[in-house]
Amino acid sequence: MRRRGRVTATGVLLLAALASACGLTSGSPMVDDVEPGTIGRGKPLKGADLTVTSKSFTENLILGAMMGIAFEAAGADVLDRTGIQGSFGAREAVKKGDADGMYEYTGTAWITYQGNSEPIADPHTQWKAVRDADLGNGLTWLSPSALNNTYALAMNQANFRKYGTKTLSAVAELAATRPKAVTLCVEGEFANRADGLPGMEKAYGMSLPAGNITQMDTGIIYTQAAKGSCVYGEVFTTDGRIKSMDLTVMADDRKFFPNYNAAPEINSKTLRKWPAISKILDPVTARLTNTVARELNAKVDVEGEDPHQVALDWMRAEGFVK
Repeated sequence: MRRRGRVTATGVLLLAALASACGLTSGSPMVDDVEPGTIGRGKPLKGADLTVTSKSFTENLILGAMMGIAFEAAGADVLDRTGIQGSFGAREAVKKGDADGMYEYTGTAWITYQGNSEPIADPHTQWKAVRDADLGNGLTWLSPSALNNTYALAMNQANFRKYGTKTLSAVAELAATRPKAVTLCVEGEFANRADGLPGMEKAYGMSLPAGNITQMDTGIIYTQAAKGSCVYGEVFTTDGRIKSMDLTVMADDRKFFPNYNAAPEINSKTLRKWPAISKILDPVTARLTNTVARELNAKVDVEGEDPHQVALDWMRAEGFVK
């Protein structure tokens, strides 16, 4: 489970119980040699013992490290509990107070945790709805980033030159005029989800023959799209392989896909005790975009660098810490 997924209420309780039993009491101190740069001046978190967590996929590991490094620069002692398996474990840790904060995705909270079936098209309105709903759960969402890790279709440069599509509306038009041209490589989950292929076809008026659609694992989709074995591959908009494989992403011009904007999710009791957390994290979050995420994710997934070191290098390069 990367950042989405549907489960029953029983499944939520089971996953939460498993998470409590698997790794949430472990962790290691962050010992980065950092001082305040543009954030953390005056060390307003001096005396705080804070725990950061994250999910286990690359992007969230990097974001979790950024949060911890920001806290360190502001004077806190930080325990690193990043890398929790599954979508629910890390959130439950923050909710229960076993961790103090993480970067979460608005679409995941709105659809998966809060049980809504219809996404909200405007990203800020969706963030506000998520924030308001989670206040009752003892969780406070800070300002969101422009980083939106959602679904998209992408193609290689040869096919882009051949077909010239830039939007999903253009893909739909191509499918109507040249049905054999639009072949897709997609995950099994995407092929069957209402917020995946079936919904996309409905929203854009497409009707693709079953023979045009091939289901495969996520990693293979990128390589097959890069080779041109399928004209369009399902991708995640912040994946580093988009840049490394020189893929062109189709714009979702009808705003069909849910917004998955990353934002800090903080335990409300912790935030009341240490309100400076908001001012410390807001500038970092404001700098996060899909372009930044692709570049940082590629350093890990393509170049083999360590997620924590990638986060530290970026925080220093941006002047947030010294």
